Amino acid sequence: MSDPFLSIRNLGKSFGSVRAIEDVTLEVPRGEFLTFLGPSGSGKSTTLYAIAGFLSPSQGDVHIDGRSILDLPSHKRNIGMVFQRYTLFMHLSVGENIAFPLRVRRRPAKEIDAKVDEMLALVRLEGYGDRMPAALSGGQQQRVALARALAYDPQILLMDEPLSALDKKLRDEIQFEIKRVHEQTGVTILYVTHDQEEAMRLSDRIALFNNGRIEQVGTGQQLYNEPLTRFSAAFMGNSNFIKTEVMARQGNFAAARFPDGTVVKGVPVHEQAGGGAESVLMVRPENILIETRNEGSGLPATVTNATFLGDCQLITARTSWGEDITVRSVLAPGEMGTAARGEAVRLIWPNAGSYLFL
Repeated sequence: MSDPFLSIRNLGKSFGSVRAIEDVTLEVPRGEFLTFLGPSGSGKSTTLYAIAGFLSPSQGDVHIDGRSILDLPSHKRNIGMVFQRYTLFMHLSVGENIAFPLRVRRRPAKEIDAKVDEMLALVRLEGYGDRMPAALSGGQQQRVALARALAYDPQILLMDEPLSALDKKLRDEIQFEIKRVHEQTGVTILYVTHDQEEAMRLSDRIALFNNGRIEQVGTGQQLYNEPLTRFSAAFMGNSNFIKTEVMARQGNFAAARFPDGTVVKGVPVHEQAGGGAESVLMVRPENILIETRNEGSGLPATVTNATFLGDCQLITARTSWGEDITVRSVLAPGEMGTAARGEAVRLIWPNAGSYLFL
C-alpha cells in the first residue's frame, strides 16, 4: 500500500507550559479539500503553521509523498498560503502581486506574463491586472491573494480563516469561488475556519479540533448525523442535551429514564454507559415532533415560547423538571405554526439520530 500524499504524524507543539496541539495525526489524499474546524484556541492554525513551516513542532513529523518536509524552510516546501488578512503588496498592481512569487523563483518573463493572465482568468478578474489593491473590494482582494498563492503551482494550498473579515454576502460569493477553483485545479487544500456552515459547504472531509486534539474526522454528514462525542454533537449544529439515566444496556443500545419517569428504549450509545449511569440524551431540534394531544407516548412538556421564522417555527418547551428543549418545526407554505405558548404537548423523536452520552 502506497503512502498517503500528505501524512501528519503525532504532531505536537508547546509554547512554554501551554500545549497548543497534542498528537495530531491525519492522512490526506492528493486533491482533497480538508477543513480544520473548531473553536478559537483549539489548535487549528498552529497545526497549519507547522505544516507551512512558520513554526517548528515540538514533536511529530509531516510527510509529503513519503518524505519529511520538516528539514525544509517554508519557501522550499512548495506550499501556498492564504491568510485572513489579504497581505497584498499595496504598492504593487494586481498583476505584479500575482507575479511576485514567480519573480522570486526567477521564472522567465514570458512565463510570468502567461501565468498572471491564467490566474486572473481563474479567479475571474480578467482586466484587473493594472489596478491597485486599494481600488478593489475586500472580496476582490482575497481573490488576488488566492491567485498569488496558486501562481507557482503549489502542491498544497493552506488557507487560514481567509473569509472571516468579509460580510456574509461576500463570504458566500468567495466560498463558491474557492470551491470552483479547487474543482478546476485539483490542488490539495487545508482550510481553517471556526464556521461550521462554511466547513460543510466547502469540504470533502472535516477534522474537528478540540483542546489541541482532533475530536473526530469525517464528512460533514458524518459529523452532523453520527457524532462520536458530546463535543462533536454540540459543535456541529444545534443540539438538545436532555438529562437522563441509563437503565439497561444491550450492546450499543440502551433504555434510559428521564427525571419525570418517562422511559425511552433502544437509544444508540456512543460512549460507555452502564446501568444506572448518569448521562444525557442528544436530539436535534429538527428531529423532534410536537404532539398536541396531552396523552400517549412522548415526553410531556409545556410550550414557553413559539417564534414564527417563515419556513419554520422555533419552539421552546419546558419539561416538568424545568429543562428547556428547543424544537424546530418545519412549516408548509402558508402554515403559521403548530404550537402556542402555554400549551401542554408531548415531544416525540426517532431513535435514529439521537444518542446517549456520558
